[in-house]
Amino acid sequence: MSDFVSHECGIALLRLKKPLAYYQEKYGSPLWGLYQLFLLMEKQHNRGQDGAGVACVKFDMPPGEPYMFRERNVESNPLDKIFQPLLERYNHLQATGTVHPEFPETVKKNFDFCGELYLGHLRYGTSGGYNLSACHPYFRRSSWPTRNLVLAGNFNMTNTADLNATLTATGQHPIFATDTQALLEMLGHGFDEHHQALYHALRAQGLTGTQISQQISLDLDPARVLREVSAEWDGGYTLIGALGNGDAFVTRDPAGIRPCHWFEDDEVVAFASERAPLCTVFNRSPAQVQELEPGHAVIVKKNGTVRSELIKPALPRAQCTFERIYFSRGNDADIYRERKALGAELAEPILQAIDRNLEHTIFGFIPNTAEVAYFGLMSELRMRRRSEVKLALLEASRLGELTEELVDELILINWPRGEKIVGKDAKLRTFIGQEKWRNNLASHVYDVTYGVVTPKDNLVCIDDSIVRGTTLRRSILRILGRLNPRKIIVASTAPQIRYPDCYGIDMSELGKFIAFEAAVSLLKERGQGAVLEEVYQRCRDYGLQKSTEPVNHVRQIYASFSAEEISQRITELVTPRNGEWQGEVVIIYQSLESLHRALPNHSGDWYFSGKYPTPGGYRVVNQAFVNYFEQAEGRAY
Repeated sequence: MSDFVSHECGIALLRLKKPLAYYQEKYGSPLWGLYQLFLLMEKQHNRGQDGAGVACVKFDMPPGEPYMFRERNVESNPLDKIFQPLLERYNHLQATGTVHPEFPETVKKNFDFCGELYLGHLRYGTSGGYNLSACHPYFRRSSWPTRNLVLAGNFNMTNTADLNATLTATGQHPIFATDTQALLEMLGHGFDEHHQALYHALRAQGLTGTQISQQISLDLDPARVLREVSAEWDGGYTLIGALGNGDAFVTRDPAGIRPCHWFEDDEVVAFASERAPLCTVFNRSPAQVQELEPGHAVIVKKNGTVRSELIKPALPRAQCTFERIYFSRGNDADIYRERKALGAELAEPILQAIDRNLEHTIFGFIPNTAEVAYFGLMSELRMRRRSEVKLALLEASRLGELTEELVDELILINWPRGEKIVGKDAKLRTFIGQEKWRNNLASHVYDVTYGVVTPKDNLVCIDDSIVRGTTLRRSILRILGRLNPRKIIVASTAPQIRYPDCYGIDMSELGKFIAFEAAVSLLKERGQGAVLEEVYQRCRDYGLQKSTEPVNHVRQIYASFSAEEISQRITELVTPRNGEWQGEVVIIYQSLESLHRALPNHSGDWYFSGKYPTPGGYRVVNQAFVNYFEQAEGRAY
């Protein structure tokens, strides 16, 4: 993705099923679980660079001994900043004789992060700022083990204000307005009430305090609490949580918007946002890793039982298509195949844009995640060209005109040619954290290969998606123009992004979308500016209604124009105005139909189509237009 967009976070949860001595004997360390957590998070580092956090729960610690620990960091390379000091501390304890790995109980007693249950979180900030207090996991403490809660997730809620109002109605005074804090307090309150009900019932039976605590741990039902508390949740989410008694849970939204995968064997139960990291870290085949079903929760009790339960009735599936286009790593077998298909779907519109002149066209990609789609495009172009050559050879043979010279001409002429044209300065991208600085330095993010393109060549570059057009306008097209091609074609594997996301991606302000900018420009140019006022009034009225059918009034902004008209206006908006190069620019977008052909099992396309999977999405899109019209910055939820 040439435009920088923050997106879904990453989660990891590991529950060891054997005593720590087992892992020491088999793998050579009682910290096997911690090492696996690090690897699982490292393999998902693409999902969050704004911060990281880990938590550990120790089972059966003596009274008076701590049993829950947490570390978080929001500096650059946060994973290293967390795990390196932990391992240095462990090495120091070994060197001083405080811990002896061959006796795991000494490690568990003296090293904070030696336990049976681990949680990890990688954060891409879409709200709450970039300080440590906004970094997961969140912690809710109590002197009762079953009322200690640590929580992390990959989610955004569309109705945070309503959730905070629910908390207030219980008599609480929530301090933070973030959805993470709201969920923590809602779940915490739910576990408190469940705990209290169990406590009073057990005390009435005459059990002692110790017996009550042990029985509560056995009887506590996280699925029941999740079912009661989540009734009001509207959003996309995968949540992981652990209680101080050793119970753990992982739950997913009923539309399956946010991803989650898991597997279980006789050694471990493990969860992650993506499938491929689980396969790699635990040496499992893709078939051995399953998807957490939408609306379900997997409950792992301290006694080792694992069960999946329906928490909320499933909605029509709406898995985020951006996970497949861009966010998830491409080494997953299905994602790799789908991204190649996305590239192949662009072959025909690209051929039309270059007048089918492959001989004088050079193909490249805008690094780095568009590379697989580029492979798919090149494969499709070669297959098409091979079919053409085959038919020509057969026809020449039929006519008795097949010669060595003709064979050479057909094979060598008009064959797709790929080159490494654009490169990204990864260090610069890492250094730039805030949007205003990214914009100022955008022209320095990419470099090009000189001496490959000639003035008679078309230059085609594949991009994952074009969201704001900022980097195209300020950087890529300017530096590609220095190569002096005849024509530049930028082809997006994603359709036009027309509507905000409110389920985890940092794409919430309408006015920043180049497709929206293009549609507004066309409306004003054609004397239809009144449409903006009409849509504003409808969106404003929609927000004032407490109960209404889901309607996306913003779709009217695009109703008068074809996708091709909007693409043409986008081309005009992003084309550099005063450069020395005066060639033609063409911007091509994937169609919705071709998107769904390439991604048949992922239908979540609300940012393209405006069809949201939950009522909260419709509230957000209409409010986003109100904010745009009133020039109010910030998210609409």
